[in-house]
Amino acid sequence: MDEKTVHDKLRTFILKDLIRDPKYDLADDEGIVTAGMIDSFSLAQIGVYAEQEFNVYIPDPDLTVSKMDTLAQMVARIMRDVK
Repeated sequence: MDEKTVHDKLRTFILKDLIRDPKYDLADDEGIVTAGMIDSFSLAQIGVYAEQEFNVYIPDPDLTVSKMDTLAQMVARIMRDVK
């Protein structure tokens, strides 16, 4: 799976299911948690989504605001383990 596919699917999931505003213009480097768009519990939902959609397990120590605040950080973390 290529990075663009991961990016686009994850972005759609965040906008549709977490932020619940599919038309929001989310920038890759925009703080999603620090801006208050989602809470830290949503990071666990992103972890579950990554496992189901991309077959990538993200351990709890990686599901933190400092490591997963932006779409770019999330995509980079998922790509690290994509097979």
